[in-house]
Amino acid sequence: MSDRNQMQDDWNEMVEQMNEAVAESVEQNMEAQAAFMESWSDAFDSSVPEEDVIAEGMEGYNSAYEVWMDAASQMFEKTTDAAEGEDVDATEFRDIWLQSANEAFKEVMSTSAFASANGQLVEAMMEMQQEVDEVTQDTLAQMGMPTRDDVEEVGERIVELERRQHAVEEKLDRILDALEE
Repeated sequence: MSDRNQMQDDWNEMVEQMNEAVAESVEQNMEAQAAFMESWSDAFDSSVPEEDVIAEGMEGYNSAYEVWMDAASQMFEKTTDAAEGEDVDATEFRDIWLQSANEAFKEVMSTSAFASANGQLVEAMMEMQQEVDEVTQDTLAQMGMPTRDDVEEVGERIVELERRQHAVEEKLDRILDALEE
C-alpha cells in the first residue's frame, strides 16, 4: 500500500472516530438535558407555578437550547475544518461542549422557576428529614434508649442546677463576707 493510501486510510479513520465522538457527545448532552428537565419538572409538586414563572422558565430553557444548538454548529464547523485539512486540536471539541454546558445550565439556573423548584425540593427534603427524625426518636424510645428530647431535658436541668448553685454560692459569699466584718 502506498504512503498516500495509508495517509488517506488514517485520515478516514480519524474523521470516523471524531464523528463517532461528536455523535456520542451530542447524544450524551441531549440525554443530560432531558434528564435535567425531567428532574426539574419533577421538583414541582402538584401546585401550579404562576404564569410568569413558567414563562421565565421556558425562556431559560429556550436560551439553553440555543446554546446547545450553537455548540452543535461550532462542532460541525470544527469537523469541517478538520476534514478540509486544517489543524484542529481535539481539546477544542471538549472546550466547546464544556463551555456550552456551563452556559446552558447558567441560563436555566438563573430563572425564578428553577429557584422555585429548588425551594420546593429543599422544603420536601426538610419535611422528609423531620419524618426521619421522628421515626428515629420513636425507635429509640421503644428500645428504652434516651432520645434527643430526653438529652435536651437533662441538659436544661443541668443548666438550671448550675444557675441555682451559682446563686447559692453568691449567697454564701455574702454571708461569709458579713461574718468576717
